[in-house]
Amino acid sequence: MDDTPDDIHALFKGAPKSTEFRKLRKRLVQEVRSAIETYGMIEPGGKWLVCLSGGKDSYAMLAILHELKWRGLLPVELLACNLDQGQPGFPSTVLPEFLEKMGVPHRIEYQDTYSIVVDKVPQGRTYCSLCSRLRRGNLYRIAREEGCTAVVLGHHRDDILETFFMNLFHGGRLATMPPKLLNEEGDLFVYRPLAFVSEADCEKFSRQMNYPIIPCDLCGSQDGLQRMQVKGILDEWERRTPGRRNIMFKALMNTRPSHLPDPALFDFLGLARREGSEASIDQIDDNIPDLRCRD
Repeated sequence: MDDTPDDIHALFKGAPKSTEFRKLRKRLVQEVRSAIETYGMIEPGGKWLVCLSGGKDSYAMLAILHELKWRGLLPVELLACNLDQGQPGFPSTVLPEFLEKMGVPHRIEYQDTYSIVVDKVPQGRTYCSLCSRLRRGNLYRIAREEGCTAVVLGHHRDDILETFFMNLFHGGRLATMPPKLLNEEGDLFVYRPLAFVSEADCEKFSRQMNYPIIPCDLCGSQDGLQRMQVKGILDEWERRTPGRRNIMFKALMNTRPSHLPDPALFDFLGLARREGSEASIDQIDDNIPDLRCRD
């Protein structure tokens, strides 16, 4: 993936020349392109509202989407958007100045949702749920005002895994963030093109590109978040067995409704024996765990 001054996008100017970074960049481009193609995110005349928090993930997403568009692989219009939620100490000039410098079309919106969250959420409770609902509502509004067909979020593979386990441990359901979603009103898609990308790669990429990363002090300052607990569990599993996260994510793409006990997914009541079948226990689907009785 060689660049010349004539074909590189401004977001990649000054990129490290090391082989390691070139491989990282190529991997990100391939994984984002794969997610876009796998879930059918491109539609004729599409316009994407690319949502930026100023964190490492959204910077990586912005750069890779513009890389794909620059190379003619993403035929949609991109509009970057940052929603300034009024958090105390938020450096409100960082993103506008960065986007102007990079020549990226953008919209900066100020809505003081921080005061609403602090007022409504009891002391000691986490802000994430209400904060995200208010943010999502504003982003949908902005997307409609700008004539966008999709709201594009920077959730990566690890976010999707963490949400799955949060639902499993605390919500009593098997569910997570889908890479592609239609909103309740049916007029906007929600895309997550980083669905196949690891958090570690987002971190490496944005740090090596020296993007001006803005930390989220609203959520990050609260201890005991369920997501942080789950993240710690996954980190430990990954430490003990490198590659475990990738295997678990592949499992989310390889579900078997007939092997799960949910009657809404599979017609167990309609399941019938074939008369005359003499299959032995050894011929039963070998994907089913040991069926022998245990003491």
